[in-house]
Amino acid sequence: MSQLTAVRALTFDLFGTILDLGGSLRPAITAFLAETAPSVSPDAFWDQWRQRQRLEQYQDTIMMLGHAGYLETVRRALHYVLRLNAIEPARQQQLMAAWQQLQPFPDVRPALERMKARYRLVVLSNGDPAFLAHLATHQVQWEFDAILSATDNGAFKPHPSVYRRAAQVLGLEVGECLMVSANSFDAVGARACGFRAAYVDRYRLPVEDSSYQPDVTVQDFTQLADRLLA
Repeated sequence: MSQLTAVRALTFDLFGTILDLGGSLRPAITAFLAETAPSVSPDAFWDQWRQRQRLEQYQDTIMMLGHAGYLETVRRALHYVLRLNAIEPARQQQLMAAWQQLQPFPDVRPALERMKARYRLVVLSNGDPAFLAHLATHQVQWEFDAILSATDNGAFKPHPSVYRRAAQVLGLEVGECLMVSANSFDAVGARACGFRAAYVDRYRLPVEDSSYQPDVTVQDFTQLADRLLA
């Protein structure tokens, strides 16, 4: 843990790390499919949607045709998955609306309360700025020290500029920031830029085969607070 002694700010991924995407969206997906495609599994549909959204994000960054924004990649991915499952895409707004009601994992707020005395707590997310503000205020219900969006960089994480600009905005060296994410590519991307990183292994998934590995791996935010405050 000696490499973490210089850390002054925790930068948190929001989607899938603080916010329980699957748990929040599956009820809406289940109700939607019951009306439109009863033979389609809600779990399979969600897996397809999430995987396609990540591909949309990578394509958006790599093609450099203009940054579409987070919710637009969500919509594009949904449009693709609806067609993949032979469902009329015109019904997509019903599912898009559910993203406004995302809920945090139950371990999040108690752990933030414990960590706020030692660290600056910052959102560093691919989300659109207004959407992040809504989620932080109304869904997470936490006043973060800063909310930083990848939108300002015109690229999604793990583009290096997202992490480097975050450190600059916070007035810190990259090594004074610790990225907290349940997405291993995010932890690896942050480490490659000089950040420290904590991988919250909520989904029991391996980390990429990379020389840049997380400094800490935990199962949830309770373990994260225990490790960082030990």
